[in-house]
Amino acid sequence: MGLTISKEEVAELPIEFFAGRTIVVDHESKVEKAVADLMGHSKLGFDTETKPSFKRGQVHKVALMQLSTINTCYLFRLNKIGYPDALDDIICNPDIKKIGLSLRDDFAAIRKRSDKKPQNFIDLQSFVDEYGIDDNGLQRIYAILFGKKISKNQRLSNWEASYLTEPQKNYAAMDAWACLRIYNHLITNGNK
Repeated sequence: MGLTISKEEVAELPIEFFAGRTIVVDHESKVEKAVADLMGHSKLGFDTETKPSFKRGQVHKVALMQLSTINTCYLFRLNKIGYPDALDDIICNPDIKKIGLSLRDDFAAIRKRSDKKPQNFIDLQSFVDEYGIDDNGLQRIYAILFGKKISKNQRLSNWEASYLTEPQKNYAAMDAWACLRIYNHLITNGNK
């Protein structure tokens, strides 16, 4: 039997915090510098956020794309800056691993903004199977490996708001960073 953790066990754990820098990219003038920094890394954590829809048939475009190194997470506000071509330099780059979770939904969201094909992505949902982890949700995988929980309080917040709140920024950065941290931990310490 593989590693697993119950919802109740996760609820008892202390909350994890992203201690790195969070940089909001909400203007086209900030894109080039952010992408240049990210291009210097061989692995990035990846996630997206979309404004939740509470009406049947109502669908929103992805509002936020998070790309994280171990020390810095960039929050690209796609609802404000559109989808800059420079982002494809990372998303479609075969030399940079992007680590995320449940990527099928993210790819569908990206396809609404870009016609380029994402390359060199690792989906933790299937990746953790190789390490005997049965749970495939980010919160549970993180709890199993690090004994801390990731707060999900901001998941259904308005990602198209004029300004992101500190809790929203922390949540968004945490999700992308946690994907990278899980991957690095398993590659370094995992037993296949």
